[in-house]
Amino acid sequence: MTTRQQPSAPPSHAPHGHSHSHGPAAPVSRHLRKVIAAVLIPFSVAVVVGLAVLWPGGAPPHERSGVGFDRQTQQATVTRVEKVDCSSVHAQGQSSTGDPTAQQGTTGEQKTSGTCENATIRIDSGKDKGRTFTEVVQPDSPRQLHEGQKVIAAYAPDAPKDLQYSVTDVNRKVPMVLLAGIFALAVVVVGRMRGVMALVALAVSFMVLTFFILPAILQGSNPLVVAVVGASAIMLIALYMCHGLTARTSVAVLGTLVSLLLIGLLGSLFIGWAALTGNTDDNTGLIHGLYPDIDMSGLLLAGVIIGSLGVLDDVTVTQTSAVWELHEANPTLGRRALYRAAIRIGRDHIASVVNTLVLAYAGAALPLLLLFSIAQSSVTDVANSELVAEEIVRTLVGSIGLVASVPVTTALAALVVSADRPETHGDHPETLEPATAAPAPGRGGGGRRRKR
Repeated sequence: MTTRQQPSAPPSHAPHGHSHSHGPAAPVSRHLRKVIAAVLIPFSVAVVVGLAVLWPGGAPPHERSGVGFDRQTQQATVTRVEKVDCSSVHAQGQSSTGDPTAQQGTTGEQKTSGTCENATIRIDSGKDKGRTFTEVVQPDSPRQLHEGQKVIAAYAPDAPKDLQYSVTDVNRKVPMVLLAGIFALAVVVVGRMRGVMALVALAVSFMVLTFFILPAILQGSNPLVVAVVGASAIMLIALYMCHGLTARTSVAVLGTLVSLLLIGLLGSLFIGWAALTGNTDDNTGLIHGLYPDIDMSGLLLAGVIIGSLGVLDDVTVTQTSAVWELHEANPTLGRRALYRAAIRIGRDHIASVVNTLVLAYAGAALPLLLLFSIAQSSVTDVANSELVAEEIVRTLVGSIGLVASVPVTTALAALVVSADRPETHGDHPETLEPATAAPAPGRGGGGRRRKR
């Protein structure tokens, strides 16, 4: 009886002995730590070198075109709104707006009947602070103004003085900041310290995107190289910051890296094969017009890589944790048994994640799909158009990377855990706390001797 109980004591004590620094996972042997470090340290050094070499000095300056987002804007407030007859407004020769994009409800032909609104707008920032201008709002305009409303006014210096300012959008800073605060509070309340670290990692990711990826692309660096370096930096910072500097996290990093490489290769192949230019709408056209040296197809591929990274992190971390937890629940499971058990979890994850990814892209492209439906285009014609083909390639390449990440990460985690088992069990007397090791049946004297 006593001899049967002795072998089972170390596994039952192992989670307690390592719960402070490793969570439920058992420690990893020195040999495996060296193997993981031999892969990740050169990779991390390469990322740091890439950041240093490609780091931009800021976005290059350019003359504003006055088109789309490339306009000077100021904060403004609606101070008064009066109801006026539309026919009298047009009879006086007043323009309904100084910005042709503001009146999206009209089709270039202004209404001459009905009740319009004559809004007085005060500029609240910039050199013309305090200046007022008048905006006429058509009755069918999608954006109706009201007194006290905060708005964004575009400035066109070359236009006549009365038409230099026009309302282009509503100022949404207050609700957006409030929503961000509610999100941060929910993450911290539920996630506690991990939630705090996740928010810090999110902030760092935005900093890498804002201060490195975007300016480096604008500066003329290869978008694909910039995206790979930037995404790798985000991956290393986010995963280790959120989940700790452990072997479990390192396996998730390796699985994510392999999947990103696969996405990059497939994306490059099919974007070139399908002759996708990446220049499909007004925004990309404006970018190409302002910075003609930017490789737009490379920019498209960079977007695919960065867009897939967030979901990849989720999948690889989940699969790695599943393997570790299965090993802790049953330390006798071998490499194949661990893989088979964890891959069953991964199949459920694949089904939900792929469906989520496809629906996310379909939701973003819903207005475009609606236009094709109105035009009664066939499914073949819709899929063949570059606008939709870009989304199809983006979705399918990203989904293939996600699907591949499950078996790759699961196999890596099972290999690491199963290879680590013999050495981990042999090292248990050294890793257990004295108070934990002492009560082992038949080893009281041995425990006391180790204590001394």
